[in-house]
Amino acid sequence: MRENLFKIGNFEVKSYGLCIAVGIILAYIVAELRVKKRNLKGADGKDDTCFDMAMWAVIGGVIGAKLMFYIVEIKSVIADPSMLLDIANGFVVYGGIIGGSIACFIYSKVKKIDMLMWFDLIIPEIAIAQGFGRIGCLMAGCCYGAQTDSAFHIVFQNSHFAPNHVALYPTQIMSSVADFLNFAILAFVISRIFKKKPGVVTAFFLIFYSVGRYIIECFRGDLERGSVGVFSTSQFISFFILAAGIGLLIFFLKQPERDPVEEYLLKQKEIAEAKAEETTEETAEATTEAENSENE
Repeated sequence: MRENLFKIGNFEVKSYGLCIAVGIILAYIVAELRVKKRNLKGADGKDDTCFDMAMWAVIGGVIGAKLMFYIVEIKSVIADPSMLLDIANGFVVYGGIIGGSIACFIYSKVKKIDMLMWFDLIIPEIAIAQGFGRIGCLMAGCCYGAQTDSAFHIVFQNSHFAPNHVALYPTQIMSSVADFLNFAILAFVISRIFKKKPGVVTAFFLIFYSVGRYIIECFRGDLERGSVGVFSTSQFISFFILAAGIGLLIFFLKQPERDPVEEYLLKQKEIAEAKAEETTEETAEATTEAENSENE
């Protein structure tokens, strides 16, 4: 595997960063395709909510992932404060999920949009970005698995993170496959079954990811990711994310059925009709004024 792909002058392109960038771009493209398929681009075709939320999610996610890393590695940060200056390395996925969600929540409240509809549309694509991120982990050799005698293993030859020339569980591949599977189930199964239950897709994302993350953590071998008692830090956080997901699922399933997409389209139709009526009135007024001027 290659941590550093190539250089452009003095700038070195790292595989992890490139995979993250590719994942974010593809996730956004897929989200836009799903938005257009549902005709959610507004009456004038210029509704940029998807793009705006994606940007807020990325910014909030990066900040959240970095802050969570500092919290997890607080002892190391206290011992070596210079770690705070390293903004290129050290991120925690759960922090990214929490930070991105908070950012999108704030955006939804500011713009007064149907938060649950947009969350359900965009949340599945987060799994795509995560899947590519794990491919980046594989390329770099971080987030590696424990040693194993199983035939299902991977051996690194020149990693700066994982033990080299040792059979390890391919946890990066396991995580990536789980993330892509998570997207497929959410986007093509759950979102269709529960299309009239806003928020359910988001709740299932939290449930699927937390359960999958807990299981995969059992095969991890990188001890520096921190621990809380007998659990890794991520496993400990998984309990809370799972509880939140189950709680939200129960709450959303109890809500009356409604189709947020139909509500959005109806609202946009009303906006378009109001604009058309306003244009007609302005045209009529202009015509009347022109006729009056001619008569004078």
